[in-house]
Amino acid sequence: MRLIVDHVTRYVYDQPVRGVVQSHRLTPSACESQTVLDWSVTVSDGIAGGGFRDGAGDRLHSWSVQGPVAEITVHVKGIVETSDTAGILKGHRETVRPEVYLRETAATWADPALVALSRAAEGAENPLDAAHRLAAAVAEAIAYAPGVTEAHTTAAEALAQGAGVCQDHAQALIAVARAQGIPARYVSGYLAPDAEGKAHDAAHAWAELHVPGFGWIGFDPANRCCPDARYIRLGSGLDAQDAAPIRGIARGPGAETMDVTVRVATQGGQSQSQQ
Repeated sequence: MRLIVDHVTRYVYDQPVRGVVQSHRLTPSACESQTVLDWSVTVSDGIAGGGFRDGAGDRLHSWSVQGPVAEITVHVKGIVETSDTAGILKGHRETVRPEVYLRETAATWADPALVALSRAAEGAENPLDAAHRLAAAVAEAIAYAPGVTEAHTTAAEALAQGAGVCQDHAQALIAVARAQGIPARYVSGYLAPDAEGKAHDAAHAWAELHVPGFGWIGFDPANRCCPDARYIRLGSGLDAQDAAPIRGIARGPGAETMDVTVRVATQGGQSQSQQ
């Protein structure tokens, strides 16, 4: 499947700032399920800095914008050829040991309710079955409901209110997996529309769990599936903040507002937009 991505992030400051420095995790992962045919990242008035591949196998690039500046636009465009590997991350080079992803963060801390939910894995026939049970339990416990959570909502808070979006599903699955001693990490990326045109976020997130004998396997509780050819993987981290596609800092007192528009289309087919 060929997926076309058009992703625009616009930052506006209520008064000009002296400058902005950003770190981007906006390059698709190098793995068997996807091949980049064309890809570009541009920053308005930006100066490209260095780039490197980190221990998790993600490509990071730095950008800076010299001020005074009141508005910045980051534009990502590209075409990626994808295939279905049943959610298994194959051919992805990384040096970080899976046990690193047993670390809790504030966003993925397992409170008593999440620990109780993690018991869905008990009685599983094998580790793969346990991972599927946990993903199903999170999907049942947290209904997909846009607008009810925010960027800093924790897994525990999302479970308590029983609703959230893909970020909340991913962080909750990470929390319950770690509670069962399963390494788990947050993945950011894109998702194209399915044949039925099912609504979902084009800029998407899911979790990967490390399963003995298989390695890292993706699970998307928000859509009750494992990532397939509709998905583009960008990068990973301990939680949503750690895996954010764009991180940065602005020098100056100006308050920042951000607007994001993402369009993912299958070549010659449907498109999925998010604003």
